[in-house]
Amino acid sequence: MRLALFQPDIPQNLGANIRLAACLGVALDIIEPCGFPLTDRALRRTAMDYDENVRITRHSGWAAFREAPEIAGRRIILMTTRGGEMLDRFRFKANDCILMGRESAGAPEDIHKAADAEVRIPLAEGVRSLNVAMAAGLALWEGLRQTGQLPGSNA
Repeated sequence: MRLALFQPDIPQNLGANIRLAACLGVALDIIEPCGFPLTDRALRRTAMDYDENVRITRHSGWAAFREAPEIAGRRIILMTTRGGEMLDRFRFKANDCILMGRESAGAPEDIHKAADAEVRIPLAEGVRSLNVAMAAGLALWEGLRQTGQLPGSNA
């Protein structure tokens, strides 16, 4: 399983997702451009010391991400407030890639169309959405749980 971030806007959320990927033992894909300068130095600072524990792959754009060997043969599972399938009912596969949209705008329509599934997290009535890092954590944990890949579990 992998976690992918489409054009992240907020460095702190990128840092939280790097930490999430490191702690859950999954690779992280960053689909650029980001909404902030992402130099190698800034990436190291954002990741704190967690970048040593996670494989981070940077992609110059959506097309480069889709053509990357790491993505070949994987389903792209887009987490979106527009998703027709609920997280608690969706069935993950071991090699899925969970894709998170931008904090400010989600994912554009062409990415919705390219996704193999659009999944949403059930929320209380009247609220808009979770923070992208929190949503990624819920989705990734559920995918790993379902596929017996949670670190430290005897699934």
